[in-house]
Amino acid sequence: MEVLTNANEACQIDAKLHRTDGETVEWRIFDAPLDYELALRMMDERVAAIAAGTAPEAVWLLEHPPLYTSGTSARPEDLLNPRFPVFPAGRGGQYTYHGPGQRVAYVMLDLTRRGRDVRCLVQGLEQWVIDTLEAHNIRGERREGRVGVWVPRPNKGLAREDKIAAIGVRVRKWITFHGISLNVTPNLSHYDGIVPCGITDQGVTSFEDLGLLVTLPEVDSILRARFEAIFGPTSLAIHAPGDQFAPQQPDSRRPK
Repeated sequence: MEVLTNANEACQIDAKLHRTDGETVEWRIFDAPLDYELALRMMDERVAAIAAGTAPEAVWLLEHPPLYTSGTSARPEDLLNPRFPVFPAGRGGQYTYHGPGQRVAYVMLDLTRRGRDVRCLVQGLEQWVIDTLEAHNIRGERREGRVGVWVPRPNKGLAREDKIAAIGVRVRKWITFHGISLNVTPNLSHYDGIVPCGITDQGVTSFEDLGLLVTLPEVDSILRARFEAIFGPTSLAIHAPGDQFAPQQPDSRRPK
């Protein structure tokens, strides 16, 4: 199954997406940009382990080096200038950009324990982003037929709005992977090489573009709290000494 879509009907997000057994989701923050192909291999391995029952669910927060990804619906004419490497993403959707200053969250959850409702999952991911933006006094909104989270920009003209977050997920054996990308301080000119998500009449924005100067760790803290409100408790991953992908900071609080 591949999903990159808005849900047409409301779901009871909290009731469906919370696990009833209280198990925590492993929360991991990568402190250096992660190679995209390596990230895909790591996700494949983790998804297989979750499906086999040998690893817990996980959320990975990271950045990638500048690159473009193409989903299964990507149109060749939407790749305007391949100034960065282009990778097939293995998810639904079209072209998008990843790079420094953008927080990517790969979300690997077991939907057999969360309602088996992919549309509800997508709504939950959207709400997670909207709640995170709200905590920073940014109004994020859904738009029917246009996947992601959008910010109204009346200063740019009538009915203008910019995309601040993309959402793209894939599901294998009811385990989700891929996830969201949220623009915090990326170089927005890097989007000029593509038609982002195939949408030509709207733009892209970021926390920085909206005048909000925040760091990724500050955003990460809110992301974690808002994730727990929708999906349930998390616990920071424990790594062996010398792990090159160790998290940025120790877990200073108990899961809610």
